[in-house]
Amino acid sequence: MTVSMMLGGFAFEARDRLGYEGVQRKVQTPWAEIKVAQTMDQQQWTGPTSEEVTIRGVLFPQEYGGQASLDGIIAAAQAGTPMMLVSGDDYEGVIDGIFTVQGVDEDRSYHNAAGAPRKNSYSITLRRYGQSVAGGGLFAPILNLFG
Repeated sequence: MTVSMMLGGFAFEARDRLGYEGVQRKVQTPWAEIKVAQTMDQQQWTGPTSEEVTIRGVLFPQEYGGQASLDGIIAAAQAGTPMMLVSGDDYEGVIDGIFTVQGVDEDRSYHNAAGAPRKNSYSITLRRYGQSVAGGGLFAPILNLFG
């Protein structure tokens, strides 16, 4: 099993078990418009306001499993548990920061005779929790252990 991303204790693979097809990232860094007489309005950077990450994938629960991990992510979301997102490969991991689960969408299809889905397309929407890794915050003492 090659793990290419982790959300808390949940491992994502490029395929099989909790496989994913894509990761989308959206960072908001707005600028305020300042009115200036007799010239074009100026802009003032107000700082980053949010960062969202969306993980999309497909599970085949009967063949490869993975539904228990997705259910675990949903349980952590319902409990309001922030989780660390780490991406990378076998040689280099990148701590992306602490994120909260904003929502999970599932599309279960191809049900067998017993009603169990054979395919589950999912989308997990995350939002950065509070301060950045470098900025400290609630998890700063823990993150300092990682260098």
